Amino acid sequence: MTPDLLEQGARRIEQRMAAMAKASPDTESGGRNASTGRIAKPEGVVDLTHGRILYLEDVSVSFDGFKAINKLSLDIAPGELRCIIGPNGAGKTTMMDIITGKTRPDEGRVYFGSTIDLLRYKEAEIAQMGIGRKFQKPTVFEQLTVFENLELALKTNKGVKSSMFFRLDSAQSDRLSETLITIQLADSVGRLAGTLSHGQKQWLEIGMLLMQDPKLLLLDEPVAGMTDEETDRTAELFLTLKGKHSLLVVEHDMNFIRSISDIVTVLCDGSVLAQGTLDKVQADERVIEVYLGR
Repeated sequence: MTPDLLEQGARRIEQRMAAMAKASPDTESGGRNASTGRIAKPEGVVDLTHGRILYLEDVSVSFDGFKAINKLSLDIAPGELRCIIGPNGAGKTTMMDIITGKTRPDEGRVYFGSTIDLLRYKEAEIAQMGIGRKFQKPTVFEQLTVFENLELALKTNKGVKSSMFFRLDSAQSDRLSETLITIQLADSVGRLAGTLSHGQKQWLEIGMLLMQDPKLLLLDEPVAGMTDEETDRTAELFLTLKGKHSLLVVEHDMNFIRSISDIVTVLCDGSVLAQGTLDKVQADERVIEVYLGR
């Protein structure tokens, strides 16, 4: 994807926002241009014409003088499973924060597909577009069943009245059943989430993300704390998701990475140090020096 294409996409978004401003001059910004006031609602259409679902170019951000991300450029193809490794403080979590709208970079571009400039949107809007994020510690509703957790995660009207009278339609029921099979919890559908093992809770949270129909999943150390058996089953799950979704996986477990990865990106000091197959990056002297050790 070339900068020219990105600029064309940005101009199209600006034109739509300008049209909205003319139609509704009384914006939250007190009549200023809509591009610096109210943000246009996401349309949910991701343009994959140019073969990239995520594109970061020369992204930098500093915290109290420390450059957490330094001219980072990275791109992910639709359906790709990309693993990100690197020492502590390399910028892995900050990169995810930027993609999901939690942190705003000082400079650079972040695009979802060819035309959606993620830096124009808030966290909730980005999630609605189809970018799901899972943190290291599982976050599920422990007093609810597996079924109820997945049901709550559906994209539905969350108003009080709508929730009181909500009933799954046939398509939603099929989706929930399919997700249960995918995350290997069909036999635990009636169990309270709090009674699940650590690995099962991780799978349930991934299932909750899948119920929201994400196009891109960001997964932070998903197998940390798992048993060897749970780690193997998680690898199977990720390989099942590959191709249907794009996955960006931050992990330290090299055996797990070897079992799922095609391309591994190594971050160091906020930028890409090396990239390629796991064997290639493990043989890189720079990677050995800063991360893997001798």
